[in-house]
Amino acid sequence: PSILADFLAAAVNVNAMLWKSSPAATELEQVTLDWLRQWLRLDERFFGIIYDTASVSTMQAIAAAREWIAPECRVNGMSANLTVYISEQTHSSAEKAAITLGFGQANVRKIPVDEHFQMRPDLLEDTVRDDLAHGKRPCCIVASVGSTSTTAIDPVPAIAGIADRHRIWLHVDAAYGGSAAVVPEMRHILAGVERAHSFVINPHKWLYVSIDCSVLYTRLPEIFRRASSLTPEYLRTGEDDGVVNYMDYGVQLGRRFRALKLWYVMRYYGRQGVMAMLREALRLGQLLKSLVESDPDFELCAPVPFSLVCFRYRAENAFNERLLFEINATRQAFLSHTVLNRRFVLRFAIGNFQTTEEDVRETWSLIQSIARDLASTRP
Repeated sequence: PSILADFLAAAVNVNAMLWKSSPAATELEQVTLDWLRQWLRLDERFFGIIYDTASVSTMQAIAAAREWIAPECRVNGMSANLTVYISEQTHSSAEKAAITLGFGQANVRKIPVDEHFQMRPDLLEDTVRDDLAHGKRPCCIVASVGSTSTTAIDPVPAIAGIADRHRIWLHVDAAYGGSAAVVPEMRHILAGVERAHSFVINPHKWLYVSIDCSVLYTRLPEIFRRASSLTPEYLRTGEDDGVVNYMDYGVQLGRRFRALKLWYVMRYYGRQGVMAMLREALRLGQLLKSLVESDPDFELCAPVPFSLVCFRYRAENAFNERLLFEINATRQAFLSHTVLNRRFVLRFAIGNFQTTEEDVRETWSLIQSIARDLASTRP
């Protein structure tokens, strides 16, 4: 359904930046994002916006944080004392956004993680206090619900407490993991998100929508508007005060009709259909976890809250690098990697709605076979 919607959106070819030029696109975006808000059980305070990717969503969130903390930057430019807080496992887009927006890498604080690869709130608190003591202005904290390397879930309630205490903007990056909260028994992963100032989820990652479609929710939409709105005379319309003009909430003027494909998916599968697909992916993730744990030659390298499994063969890094190469060379499976505590780790991601238990078991057997063949030739 998403592919068909993309075809139709391309054919209609509307620019969804102004209500006046695209009222149907604007209002469908509002309706669809309200549906998704309800699926995620977010309260009505949250206003939704569609961007292309989470990289842009996060950049806009940090820009809003800057407007909230230091509104003078809009006119006078950046101050060197604004700081951003991420973890060692936060997606690189947060640091890239800080670079792009002029914070500078020297003002990005990378907070260490615990043994589960979750941000440590105690060290975040210490870092914030130290920055305040040295005249810095803490601006934004980026927490993760499903980090890229391991899908770790940061302790958002504790982090929100720190953000509240020191008046720091809290942005939650749930680009991948947030989709799982559509399933009622997984809603706990978004604990504390109602205290965040902004929150991003990517339907193109795990809600069966084709790339690109990233949804940002905020309970302070006016701050986003203040951060990005600039309306020359040729873009003014008589309806500006009574409607939503999405161009005011981001750097882009030209906006594709992305809401249509999300609407198609939600209408076609329905909530029950989407939940069934998510539950199956989660089940297969736990199945693969058990397969890894049952083989003494392999080790699980991170918790498995979703459907990404991080593992390695019990051997040196070079062996695991070779193992990954040989697996992908078969063209029967495609795995990726990360490095955790200086160890090369393989990543097995399950997300396609067509993936079956048989696929997972056969791929795991392939991995075992290649690993043992390689091990048999070791000196």
